[in-house]
Order: sequence, then structure tokens, then C-alpha cells
Amino acid sequence: MSMGDQFLWVIFPYICIVIFILGHIYRYRTDKFHWSAKSSEFIEKKQLMVGSLLFHLGIIPVILGHISGLGIPKSWLHAFGVSDHLYHIGAVYIGGFFGFITLLGMIILTFRRYSIKSVRRLSTTSDLIVNALLLFIVFMGMYATVVTNVTNPSFDYRDTISVWFRDLFLLRPDPSYMMGVPLSFKIHALTGFAIFAFWPFTRLVHVWSVPLSYAGRSYILYRKHKVN
Repeated sequence: MSMGDQFLWVIFPYICIVIFILGHIYRYRTDKFHWSAKSSEFIEKKQLMVGSLLFHLGIIPVILGHISGLGIPKSWLHAFGVSDHLYHIGAVYIGGFFGFITLLGMIILTFRRYSIKSVRRLSTTSDLIVNALLLFIVFMGMYATVVTNVTNPSFDYRDTISVWFRDLFLLRPDPSYMMGVPLSFKIHALTGFAIFAFWPFTRLVHVWSVPLSYAGRSYILYRKHKVN
């Protein structure tokens, strides 16, 4: 196994994880008042609304699917009666459906950011990079799900990528699991870790600013003011 393989499948993921954690701490301590995404809704609303809706509707099931596929061992699913065939149907068809919705949303949002001059002027360099990188990650995920799984049906990422991924967090990394993985899955995995390294320094930090207290806050009361 070459030093390049060691770097790609051991060193690089850990670098990205460390940057993700320390970068968020640094960003919050030094720039907490800009811990949000600048709105461009006042410039263009229609494409933003459609693209954002599609992206957010798709990305949540996609993330849950990744957590299930990468974090839950195959043997555990077997114990609950989920066969490989049933899992494959869910991953390809259900995952592919939500992946397509996510991809369509990202295409609209990226086209909007790059094609509308006033939106592009408002965007920072990191905004443009993140949009392009997210679009590429989602595209490669869809390609791996739809194309690679069809052309290489014998490949099961739960025997390779999933084990490698879990072992990273158990501090026993083994890059050998990634040696026979198709290129599309490798690119998707590496760019996925790369976006985590970019995360603390971009508008993506607004993900952690979800107003959870909003649902439980007191009602605002309006009273008529009687004029004498």
C-alpha cells in the first residue's frame, strides 16, 4: 500500500475532522456575530424558493440514508430482518429519488448564484466554492448510486466504505478497505470529507443556528389601542 493511499484514506480524513471541530470553535469565538448566511432573497426570490425547498426536502433523507448505510453494520440490519435485497432497493430507488431532488435543488441554486449578476456580486469566494463543491458532491453521489450500482452490481459499499468509515472513528483506520472501491465512490467520499474542512469558514455554519426555541416561545399578543 502506497503513501498516497495512506494519506487519502487515513491522514486526509483526520485532517478534515480536526479542521471541522477546531474551525467551528475558532469561528464561534472570533466571529459569532456573522454566524449566519447572508440572504439574497431581496434580489431574486423565485429560484431561491424553489431551489432551497427542493434541496432541503431531499438532503434530510439523504443524510439519514448516509447515517444508516455508513453507521449501521450490515449484520445489525440482518438481525432486524432487513435483507441485502431489500436494503439495495431502498438505497437505489428511495435514495436515488431523494438524491435527484437534492441534485435538482443544487442545480437551481448554483445556476442562480453564478448566472444572476447581482447575486454573484453579493456572494463571497467561499459561497461560490461551496455551491460548486456541494453540486459536485451530490452529482457524484447520484452517479455512484444510479450508474455504478447498475454497472457493478456485485459491489456492496457496506463491506468496504462503511467499515472503513466506522473504523476511522474507532481510531483503527484501515485503508485497505478502500483499495477495490469504484472511483465514483472514492471521489464522493473524499469530496465529502473536504466539505467538512470548508464548513467552519463558510455560510454552512448557519446549519447550527436553527431556532429550536422558536416553537416553544410565548405567543406575541396584539391589543387594539383605543383612541379617546
